[in-house]
Amino acid sequence: MSTWGNDLKISIFGESHGPGIGVVIDGLPAGLPIDREELAAFMARRAPGRDKASTPRRETDRPELLSGVRGDVTTGTPLAALIRNNDTHSSDYGELAFTARPGHADYTGFLRYAGWGDVRGGGHFSGRLTAPLVFAGGIAKQLLAREGVYVGAHIARCAGVADLPFDPVALDRETLLRPGASAFPTLDAAAGERMREEIEAARMSTDSVGGVVECGVIGFPAGVGSPMFDGLENRIASIVFGIPAVKGLEFGDGFAAAELRGSEHNDPFRLADGRVVTETNHAGGILGGLSTGMPVLFRAAFKPTPSIALPQQTVRLSDGAPVTLELRGRHDPCIVPRAVPCVEAAAALAVLDAALEARIWKL
Repeated sequence: MSTWGNDLKISIFGESHGPGIGVVIDGLPAGLPIDREELAAFMARRAPGRDKASTPRRETDRPELLSGVRGDVTTGTPLAALIRNNDTHSSDYGELAFTARPGHADYTGFLRYAGWGDVRGGGHFSGRLTAPLVFAGGIAKQLLAREGVYVGAHIARCAGVADLPFDPVALDRETLLRPGASAFPTLDAAAGERMREEIEAARMSTDSVGGVVECGVIGFPAGVGSPMFDGLENRIASIVFGIPAVKGLEFGDGFAAAELRGSEHNDPFRLADGRVVTETNHAGGILGGLSTGMPVLFRAAFKPTPSIALPQQTVRLSDGAPVTLELRGRHDPCIVPRAVPCVEAAAALAVLDAALEARIWKL
């Protein structure tokens, strides 16, 4: 299914080269103002065609709000938004209807939908479908900010170049949001320039690179979530893995925790200004599926863009014949810069869903 959420539900529809894509959001409280300019600026961070690090495909990504708002205020009924596709080159995919592109969902989708799926631009598997996700997440970010909860992300690593990490204990709002206000979302501008150089080198060699996005949530109250199967980590993971090309996810120290002793990984508690905090934050702000009140920190790993122009071996699904594939079309040499707002959107929706379920605010 393309529906996600408990108290806050989103349902995403459309294909990359269809007439349009969109989302229906159910569960938004009534009476919440939406800042459309802020929402448009957030969506512009994901939009294609901004520089050489992204696909030259140009889309306005201007959402048409069909229901759920009156003026700029939510009505409490399902909010539906449509984003029309304008700059499609479907002819680039004419020969691919029955040819499995390596790294894509063509083969698995062919099996799942018995050959009836729309393969143009990746169809419903395309990163184009993150536009409505970012729209929904942008609204969630605005709602959270009114309650003092902020979500931000940056490129932690790309093509072997590392950015400065978020401070897991003393992460502040200015640092959290600064990468999102930059043309290239890193904390260290020099690291960002080196990443750009590596991405350009991959583009010039008709190849691609991947990377890691680090995301933080600050201001989120302690004790929100669930144990076992619907914890805060589970909820975030379930929607972040809905972003195409995500191949790994870790919270706090993540896999590095496996190399530590308990005395090194445990976060000592103390009282500060009348509330319980931890000296360190190896847990990433979550214990037992519940928020600790410390910054929620996680990192998502993105694979290299699978659409590359280098010759690749595959098979023709109609008859099993071997094929040497050289892709045409417009593709990102690295999707990571545009993935940063997608990860922010997913995180915002996840923590908002958990907050609405816990009834921690009177909305």
